[in-house]
Amino acid sequence: MQQIFQTIARVAPTRTSVLITGDSGTGKELVARAIHFNSPRKERPFVVVNCGAIPDTLMESELFGHVKGAFTGAHATRRGLLESANGGTVFLDEIGEVSLPMQVKLLRFLQEHSLRPVGGTQEIKVDIRVVAATNKDLADEVKEGRFREDLYYRLNVIRVHLPSLRERLEDIPYLAQHFVEKYCKELECGPVTVEPKVMELLMGLKYRGNVRELENIIEHSVTFASGGVITMDALPEHVRVASDQDFSPEDDVARVPAEGIDLEDRLASLEKRILMNAIKRANGVRKEAAALLGISFRSIRYKLSKYGISDADNEA
Repeated sequence: MQQIFQTIARVAPTRTSVLITGDSGTGKELVARAIHFNSPRKERPFVVVNCGAIPDTLMESELFGHVKGAFTGAHATRRGLLESANGGTVFLDEIGEVSLPMQVKLLRFLQEHSLRPVGGTQEIKVDIRVVAATNKDLADEVKEGRFREDLYYRLNVIRVHLPSLRERLEDIPYLAQHFVEKYCKELECGPVTVEPKVMELLMGLKYRGNVRELENIIEHSVTFASGGVITMDALPEHVRVASDQDFSPEDDVARVPAEGIDLEDRLASLEKRILMNAIKRANGVRKEAAALLGISFRSIRYKLSKYGISDADNEA
């Protein structure tokens, strides 16, 4: 994330197109806003276009505007979102959802820096910076013929990829604290802390909804916190249920609680458990247990002695 912050600082002063990629809920719009509000255009409009929410039949009119009488229902001339962003930044969210015919029109706009409203005859020059975002792999979309290669390269001048929350678990305590403070202020309640075992649980969730999911959990938990502490009871029910399903035995072994661990003790405990399971699997025969573990008989004898494991085994 520090590298992403540095990239934002480098590209913000320019007018270069930026493509932000990452799963839903990773904060792509926040990055787009950071680019705009740290740029010379910060006093000008920042216009968000949710490409996935606009029907294809309305997309051209929404982006480029239309003149009176251009189509049935066009009772007045209407300025499009791109013209509304003149001098500022337009954020094309979920650009991968745009149809191929509309992609052609967007490419022309990016090349010419001008647009023609639906039904209009005159070109309108605009000065905007384009930041696009997608949760799709546009390179794969190009290969499959669903996204124009020339538009892809026009948008992908600078690429910022946001990792999923699962890839940066160390950020969870900081994000959680940020959201706790945010919602304490919004809800006008006193200071709230997070119980250690709750933080441990938060560190182990899968976060399919990424940062947005964590924020929703914290908002709910602050609302139901009792005595200024977020306990397990304050968590949403689906989180308490999911926590039991999300952890496999392997996850549980590798889980790192908020207060930290003694790695050497954890590894020693795990090694002892593996040794005991191998002995049990081999019905107490140490040579067979050693073979199961891929170590020598001398090694397993040393390790069993080290951990004080004794059993009525057969060394034959």
